[in-house]
Amino acid sequence: MKFKTRSRVGRFSSGGGNPRLHIHKGKRMDMETFNHRLNAYIDSWMGPRDQRVRGWLLLDHYPPTLALTLVYLLIVWLGPKYMRNRQPFSCRGLLVAYNLGLTLLSLYMFCELVSGMWQGNYNFYCQDTHSAGEADTKIINVLWWYYFSKLIEFMDTFFFILRKNNHQITFLHVYHHASMLSIWWFVMNWVPCGHSYFGASLNSFIHVLMYSYYGLSAIPAMRPYLWWKKYITQGQLIQFVLTMSQTACAVVWPCGFPMGWLYFQIGYMVTLIALFSNFYIQTYQKQGATRRKEYQNGSTMAMNGHSNGVSPTENLTHRKLRVD
Repeated sequence: MKFKTRSRVGRFSSGGGNPRLHIHKGKRMDMETFNHRLNAYIDSWMGPRDQRVRGWLLLDHYPPTLALTLVYLLIVWLGPKYMRNRQPFSCRGLLVAYNLGLTLLSLYMFCELVSGMWQGNYNFYCQDTHSAGEADTKIINVLWWYYFSKLIEFMDTFFFILRKNNHQITFLHVYHHASMLSIWWFVMNWVPCGHSYFGASLNSFIHVLMYSYYGLSAIPAMRPYLWWKKYITQGQLIQFVLTMSQTACAVVWPCGFPMGWLYFQIGYMVTLIALFSNFYIQTYQKQGATRRKEYQNGSTMAMNGHSNGVSPTENLTHRKLRVD
């Protein structure tokens, strides 16, 4: 055993190399080998990737996207524990800037997707991924930003944690945020244009309305004038139904867009419709019924119109859960 140890040291010394350098190279080779094997496995399962996105940020290998999602889930788990005995942060200025930034990004993506769809004369019922030339390239570029925006939107949850609004970190909220980044990594690698444009276009439009609402709601003076949150949730539900219906059109009238993706999209939309419908019923219909009952019973809050200096409408509005 001693002879083998000396011979190993001798090899390091005779080559004039640094043992630490060899270790770092070994780790790098291990990661490259892991990425290569994982890519080979995914490709064998999913089929050949779209070569138009080779070399794009975060798209060549899945582990970075997976790691970012796992870190997000870890923060969701540990963040409230860390903040338990600490004062909440206001984050008002950051919230205004963050929501304004996402509003502008969503508006840009919506306009560019509609423009690319118009330029490529996209078919509403079914659109293949290699049929519109430069318009496809434009759609791919915008959808990469859409994929990346799902990483930015992790901040929604982090702000809840910092402000100790833990009641807003629901299963629906975490499920939607944690799943979208990975889903769109796969979309960008296999179907980065064509029929993939529709759901992203609708979602970008809804996000213009939603993030502008939350940006304004971070300004106390604007809160009494914000009345349309209920209609944002209705818009989200309409978005999911329209996306599922348009996806089903490509199943009925196929055009070469992979069927597996269409079935997955329909299944995912079903889960969102179920979860958002439950949220809508619990938040708006049941709370509305409770308010009417309180009013009929002549409750103090309903009679006086105020509770601790906050109107009942404002009080209800800002207790509602955020499901973006």
